[in-house]
Amino acid sequence: MERQYKHLTSPITIGRTTFRNRMFSAPMGGTDITNDGCIGPKSTAFYELRAKGGAAAVTVSECMVHKTDGSHAYRLDESILNSLAGATYTADAIRRHGAIPSLELSHSGMFAGTYMTDKTRQHELVQYGPCDTTRADGVKVKALDEEMITEIVKAYGHVAGLAKRAGFEMIMIHGGHGWLINQFFSPLFNHREDEYGGSLENRCRFAIRVLKSVREAVGPYFPIEFRMSGSEFVEGGYGLEDGVEIAKMIEPYVDIIHVSAGTYQKTFGITHPSMFEEHGRNVFLAAEIKKHVSKPVATIGGLNDPAQLEEIIASGKADIVYMARALLADPFLPRKVVENRPEEIVKCLRCFTCMAERAATSTRRCTVNPLIGRELEGDEITLAPVKRKVVVVGGGPGGLYAAYTAARRGHDVVLFEKEKEVGGILRSEQALPFKHEMYELSGTYELLAKKAGVTFKMNTLATKEVVEKENPYALIIASGSTPLVPPIPGLDGDNVVIVNNYYKEKEKVTDQVVVFGGGLAGCECAIHLGMEGKNVELVEMRDELAPDANVRHRLLLLAQVNKYVHVHTGLKGVKVTSEGIECVGSEGKNVLVKGTSVICALGQRSTTKTVEELMNSAPYVRVVGDAAKVSTITNAVYWGYHAALDI
Repeated sequence: MERQYKHLTSPITIGRTTFRNRMFSAPMGGTDITNDGCIGPKSTAFYELRAKGGAAAVTVSECMVHKTDGSHAYRLDESILNSLAGATYTADAIRRHGAIPSLELSHSGMFAGTYMTDKTRQHELVQYGPCDTTRADGVKVKALDEEMITEIVKAYGHVAGLAKRAGFEMIMIHGGHGWLINQFFSPLFNHREDEYGGSLENRCRFAIRVLKSVREAVGPYFPIEFRMSGSEFVEGGYGLEDGVEIAKMIEPYVDIIHVSAGTYQKTFGITHPSMFEEHGRNVFLAAEIKKHVSKPVATIGGLNDPAQLEEIIASGKADIVYMARALLADPFLPRKVVENRPEEIVKCLRCFTCMAERAATSTRRCTVNPLIGRELEGDEITLAPVKRKVVVVGGGPGGLYAAYTAARRGHDVVLFEKEKEVGGILRSEQALPFKHEMYELSGTYELLAKKAGVTFKMNTLATKEVVEKENPYALIIASGSTPLVPPIPGLDGDNVVIVNNYYKEKEKVTDQVVVFGGGLAGCECAIHLGMEGKNVELVEMRDELAPDANVRHRLLLLAQVNKYVHVHTGLKGVKVTSEGIECVGSEGKNVLVKGTSVICALGQRSTTKTVEELMNSAPYVRVVGDAAKVSTITNAVYWGYHAALDI
């Protein structure tokens, strides 16, 4: 057959190892890490799914190499019971699906303890870095002396040898993102006056010693990959010019130069490009470095579109593309690319649910993929023992995923949607360019559901009579929510647009606009309007904005708000007029926030009337998504998936 993306799907041989395509799974940390750093069975299944999905290499992250790094992450130590065994089972789980298992070796340096859920314990650790200093959070850092440097260098080699024994066939050395090796590279962190500081050559000395130690341990043909930041993108750090020189200095000791970006905490939305950044915004770093080296170069950064990936390889910007979040959203993305099924790819939304859950609860979850973090439950949908008639009410994300899942179980599924287009509340996202993938999600789910055999009945209100006429055994109610519009004078005026309807009424919004409501939806709409060049005022009764945003997305969101929007917190809107919103402050003072247009973004309420009407329309009834509780796309998809599995 002829591959649609022939460059992306072509093999690449490095040393004596052949990788089946150019799509690699980037380092992602597991979740069931034991207290002594062993890889648990949930994490093994987590990595295995990416291998089963067709990635050419799967990197397990992060394995800390030395006791001076107190981070709660993986350890590989023959003195720890099950350490080597857990690593071996994980490497085998990856390899048996045809992917090359790789282990990322790391040391957090002065940021040890990053992965601890209990951050108070982080302050109890002794932190080590290139220099004596005090971190921004007040934690003191001790400079590594020559003896400790030598010990850490040896530890890299020792752990690399253990990784090879466990069955890993590639080692990635983490030299970017503000971790220890990067701290030696960076003039932001490294102010040493000995052979490890000063000139760039000196600042590369520690990395080269590490790489020599690893090579000695694994042998001449074993692939060693070095992950680096092409630029730190921070004042006081190094830029791309130095990034090129670093790559040239480490090239003789590595087989792949993996070019990422940024430094710890300061550049989160660049290192992991947010929805406010362009896809592939860091590819130019790899492209420039590739001009100066002969070893294969890998790139990474918010990549999920096979057409873009193909162009990167075909044009010579990089030899390998890495994906992380994209392979959470759809672990089978590489197989879909290889099998010429790109239209079936469920794209990452860059919403940071995955990383927020890891920070908040030490679990993994993906908004669009309910398997993530629960891979041990199985990724295969088994046929139900009895084929049933299933009705799904509502074509939002929860309803669509429920219908798709029920059809894959072999049920006869009918989905009713009162509008002419599926998507539910996601339809409104088509108006916001940085959230367009959320709008596209419903189309992808619809395609998958139709291919699975779901019958769609559009423009049909699912009344009790309509549902009972189908005589279903199972009814999944995913009727969503409706906008909350309180009885505030003037809120029904011609100058008011409900945020859900903005995509249909954009022409009504003038250049002077007030967004009424500072939750997630209001903030994102305000940002978009500001990006369009409008003067945007944002009114919020509470003292903080977007408390409903996750911890990773919220900080990036607020940075955009500060850039594009004038914010008024602590104001209660009491009347909407042609001039704006009349408000009352906390001290009872009247304030007029001026604007000739008003966007109402005061929240959602569940469609309880629909739920009450339909509750007795089938033997099995489940309510999912906003119809059950106004929440997130994540919960809607997850609840819909399991509602279908339970039939």
